[in-house]
Amino acid sequence: MNQSAKRSSPLQVALIGGAIATTATLSVFGQAWCRSVRAALQDSPKAIVDQVWQLVNREYVDGKFNQQDWQATRQTLLSKNYSSRDEAYTAIREALKKLGDPYTRFMDPKQYDALTSQTSGEVSGIGIRMELNEKTKRLTVVEAIENSPALKAGIKAGDEILAIDGKPIHDLKVEDASKLIRGKAGTAIVLRLARQGQREMDVRLTRATIEVPTVKYTLKREGSKRVGYIKLREFSAHAADQMRRAIRDLNGQQVDSYVLDLRGNPGGLLQASIEIARMWIADGGIVKTVDRVGGTELSKANNTAITKRPLAVLIDNNSASASEILTGALKDNKRAVVVGSQSFGKALVQSVHELPDGSGVAITIAHYYTPEGTDINHKGITPDIKIDLSDAQERQLAINPNLVATQNDPQYARAIAALSSRNFAQPPANQRSKPLSVRASDLKF
Repeated sequence: MNQSAKRSSPLQVALIGGAIATTATLSVFGQAWCRSVRAALQDSPKAIVDQVWQLVNREYVDGKFNQQDWQATRQTLLSKNYSSRDEAYTAIREALKKLGDPYTRFMDPKQYDALTSQTSGEVSGIGIRMELNEKTKRLTVVEAIENSPALKAGIKAGDEILAIDGKPIHDLKVEDASKLIRGKAGTAIVLRLARQGQREMDVRLTRATIEVPTVKYTLKREGSKRVGYIKLREFSAHAADQMRRAIRDLNGQQVDSYVLDLRGNPGGLLQASIEIARMWIADGGIVKTVDRVGGTELSKANNTAITKRPLAVLIDNNSASASEILTGALKDNKRAVVVGSQSFGKALVQSVHELPDGSGVAITIAHYYTPEGTDINHKGITPDIKIDLSDAQERQLAINPNLVATQNDPQYARAIAALSSRNFAQPPANQRSKPLSVRASDLKF
């Protein structure tokens, strides 16, 4: 997200599962209003307090505000004098806590910036993934991202990072090293690296804006079958484009079926989940959202599916929100067989507003339902084939990630067996989903 654009107006965005969608819908607080508030903030952080209250008052999904007197809350908030922004931030958080909704939350400028950076699907840096090697206790490159400065400079998996801009990084955590490595695109950085069998070397790089891969895919041979395996980490701004490229590439390799792995995927952009569902589903409902006054919005497939091949979806307890929208759409339309553990169970949609001082607020604005009208909130999606991993199995896959999506991965192995023996993973002819039907009175907060 462009930094200057990001600060020009309080952009309203749609949020699902803790991530934000960069829509082009402006908040009712216009630019002139924003400039006046920005000026007022120099003397009184109270303006931010009132703006948050106004946004919640207008948008929050529960018109009863969890049985709180929201008008009285405003009077209490504005009766105080705040000597600093931190004081105002604390007051806002305490007020929002009364709503009893962990997804309606205030973010200070650093937290808001981290959220937007994560979900934009882009990062300004050199394009490496790192880990702390358990044996050597050194920061080690796991991967140099495609088309990144790191890859172009010849940095490889296994390279150990010894210093950043001349400063040794002994005992530095991965998160702290990442902060040092990231920076404004166009700026220079020097890494001192150690590579097995070679002398230590200094590598000079220029930071760039990099599209972070959120889709990983490969062709697998399971007996006589060619299986396209796709792992989707989160629903970022680039997820749909990356998914489209993955499916088309695997289609070109003549796969017989697909496994879509959503395990551990916490969600992300609402629109990304809809776009990706349309790549698999030719016709039928995808998701329906209902706001606090019963206003509904129905998203449907639009005959743009790019594959009809059989599909299995893997989910677990950490597959949430946008992951559940996609899984629910595929399951209800009988487009896929769902394998794994019960999903997380979050059926709420948030909008995110940037505030004039760079902070932000996420507000739950709607409840969503699967195509058959199922409310999965606090329940999750039940797989067609339920198979839970034991603690030992989870540890084995965590310690040996190369075992994921192999016959040593019980959920993946069961998905392959289902694709081999069943036909319901193939979309039916003249595919039609049941109509979505839900009443506003069915909402649960």
